[in-house]
Amino acid sequence: MITNIKGLRETYAAPNARALAKQLRHLDVHCQRFIGLSPFVVIASDGGTLQLDASPRGGEPGFVKVHDDRTLLIPDAQGNNLLYTLTNILASGKVGLLFLVPGVDETLRINGMARLRDEDAYLEVFSAEKRPPKLVIEVAVAEAFLHCGKSMMRSKLWSTEARIERSAMPSMGQMLKDQTPDRQRRRKHSKRWWRSTSGTCKAQVE
Repeated sequence: MITNIKGLRETYAAPNARALAKQLRHLDVHCQRFIGLSPFVVIASDGGTLQLDASPRGGEPGFVKVHDDRTLLIPDAQGNNLLYTLTNILASGKVGLLFLVPGVDETLRINGMARLRDEDAYLEVFSAEKRPPKLVIEVAVAEAFLHCGKSMMRSKLWSTEARIERSAMPSMGQMLKDQTPDRQRRRKHSKRWWRSTSGTCKAQVE
């Protein structure tokens, strides 16, 4: 087991100069272009008491706005109201962003400090949206860098050949029913799905 940085560094080679040099303190023209093309970002946040969260956010390409070369504005779309990301931001402000662009193997990673803004000047940026946000996540960029496409290439995420049929998994509604406390209803839907996919009724429930 590796339990300290010394042991970790003895296992891996030191990063090369190029990997270190690409870490920027601002959003250059390439970072801004990437964000303008991206319809999807994952927001990782830290509440400071082991309350970690990674939340997917999506919209039209460029739904996250570049306010300037050190500031991003992310509209908070309506969701499940658990508010994990937002409460974490109130607790520590620390966030990590991962931007994806369909068809592009490289990703954009941004780390920084976030604040929740509900002032009119921030909300007006997104006033033309079909469902304008109640607040905007303002991110002060501390670090930004493009990440190589090896993980995407290995996973073949954008490859049409790698796509699976949606029927390989139950519907979201069925899975939620299985995960709710009603044990009998969970058993019923589990059996129904396994019967429809395998042709036999095998009770694969707790």
